[in-house]
Amino acid sequence: MKYGELNLGQIEAIANKLGGMEGVQRFLSGELVVKVVEKSFAIWKTIVLGRNTSPGEYRNALKANGCHIGDYADQILNKVKVSETATQLDLIVMTVAELGFKGAIRKQIYDRAIELGLELCPAEVGPALRLRYPDQPYGEWLRISMDPITDSDGDPGVFGVDRDGDERWLYCDFGSPDGFWDAGSRWVFVVPRK
Repeated sequence: MKYGELNLGQIEAIANKLGGMEGVQRFLSGELVVKVVEKSFAIWKTIVLGRNTSPGEYRNALKANGCHIGDYADQILNKVKVSETATQLDLIVMTVAELGFKGAIRKQIYDRAIELGLELCPAEVGPALRLRYPDQPYGEWLRISMDPITDSDGDPGVFGVDRDGDERWLYCDFGSPDGFWDAGSRWVFVVPRK
């Protein structure tokens, strides 16, 4: 059999999706056509990268706008490659549950998002989003889906933005590929432009 990895349960599920035996017959005769539906995402926020030309400029802009920078976030900020040209990115926030997990490690979260057609963020999204999100709701914590950057201890970290009371923070969160995140953890991804 050409598709020997399919079991009877999966074949039955396909037949059910087609509308039972009548649907299977219509499909086989060419009367019923199966079409792949492109996944679309509601854009949460659009930001522009490349407005600041260096990590130092981001640091100064964040401080000038009353934002706090965590110690480890400050360390990884030094290693961020800043866009040389203005680049618009459309962003979406997804919970681990919205990605289909009750909890998952970072690698699973990233893999699922990519499977759905999303992209990881350039690291610059961390400081750029912190600057462009002054009205962040109290108590909200967002992690940036990015390739981790090592801090001075050699530990991998990813940026996060949060609002704690009146304080807006750029912080560094645990970036290990096997770090576990619960269903309510919220991650920022890029929605690719077509």
